[in-house]
Amino acid sequence: MDYRKIITIEPGKRSGKPCIRGMRITVTDVLEYLAGGMSIPEILADFPELTEEDIRACLAFAADRERRLAVIGG
Repeated sequence: MDYRKIITIEPGKRSGKPCIRGMRITVTDVLEYLAGGMSIPEILADFPELTEEDIRACLAFAADRERRLAVIGG
């Protein structure tokens, strides 16, 4: 998945944290909901402006960031 079309970073929005499609919902928000036990359907019900693709983009973004940290850390 090419999350770069979905995950945006704007310096003036949410302190420059990665957000979903320019909205104020951050990747961290979504990851914390998932880690807390919310299912994708539950997140979509609470945030109808999100799509399943948005949530998968958050996961892809986090996985890519983790891969990059592993390479840097050696």
